[in-house]
Amino acid sequence: MRPVLRDKADKGEVEPFISSPRKDWSFRLIKVVIFLIIFTAGVVLGLSASAHFTQYLSHTEVLFPSAPYMPNDDMDFVGIKNYIEPKWLQHNMTDHELFWRASMVPTKTQFPYKRVPRVAFLFLTRGDLPLAPLWERFFHGHKDHFSVYVHSPPDHKLNVSKTSPFYGRQIPSQGVQWGSISLLDAEKRLLANALLDFSNERFILLSESCIPIFNFPTVYQYLTSSKHSFVESFDEHTPRGRGRYRRQMAPQIKLYHWRKGSEWFELNRKLAVNIVADVTYYSIFMKHCKPSCYPDEHFMPTFINMFHGALNSNRTITWVDWSTRGPHPALFGRGDITVNFIQSIRDNGTVCTHNSKPTSVCFLFARKFAPSTLEALLNISSTVLKF
Repeated sequence: MRPVLRDKADKGEVEPFISSPRKDWSFRLIKVVIFLIIFTAGVVLGLSASAHFTQYLSHTEVLFPSAPYMPNDDMDFVGIKNYIEPKWLQHNMTDHELFWRASMVPTKTQFPYKRVPRVAFLFLTRGDLPLAPLWERFFHGHKDHFSVYVHSPPDHKLNVSKTSPFYGRQIPSQGVQWGSISLLDAEKRLLANALLDFSNERFILLSESCIPIFNFPTVYQYLTSSKHSFVESFDEHTPRGRGRYRRQMAPQIKLYHWRKGSEWFELNRKLAVNIVADVTYYSIFMKHCKPSCYPDEHFMPTFINMFHGALNSNRTITWVDWSTRGPHPALFGRGDITVNFIQSIRDNGTVCTHNSKPTSVCFLFARKFAPSTLEALLNISSTVLKF
């Protein structure tokens, strides 16, 4: 039998290696999609690896810098001296920020430097200091033992020479109205600025009409050796005393707590910090002690009586003459200044105590002296005042 020869495939048979056009297109599409996926994944992995490598180099540069870090020679560094004794009195702190900063107290009692206690002279003025030349004589030769702070009206510039101890000593101030809480604010502002200098140990409030009646060594020794502060605080059963109390101040402040005293105080550092740090009792005075109450005559006497009576002498060291019986003490002019007058202030027959011992030296300063008294005071300063 002869074999059958096939020139064509039987019907229905398909060659095994020949694909249809549709399947060929689908296969190519799958290949393209797979390629794009692999390519995208590679790009993402590459960027991630690059970022990690850059971060690694950054950390390596910080830990192992190729060149040592060189600080700017013109940069001012914050060292211990700048912290304990600020160079400049000007700042942009609010009262709230200032009082918070000033109330900080180191826990460690030992100072990391040789501390010389200073007396901070706080001048609350209505303008210039007409008696500045007298004070300049008083301060001369004692620059390491005192500091000066001046609260004057905003934008007022003191007219003093660059060599004066008053030069550059104005603090950021606000307007003050006599008999209002703003007067107490100014006093606290002076205290707080002075507390920023850790060398200041005693704080005396003065006005432009005050004068010293002893020389600087006497004043310095008297204050820095005292165990007590000098804030007048007494209970007065009159309309000008208890009559100014407001019942709304209770229960924090009761009538038997209420005290009156001279505005012109002297404080040690501990009391100054406590007064600046207080919020509770200041807020009560701000809310209820309105005009005719006079916060400057009652806040410190009352506050100290309530919490720090053992630290206070209950007297002022600034002499004034209230014989006129008016709302303000007597004002002395040029014709009043004589050797006998100054001696009568120093030896006025008053007996007080200093560190619990009797003494006749009860006043270190006096007021109110008009600008016209300057020449006469300078003429007797070397012989009577000893400076």
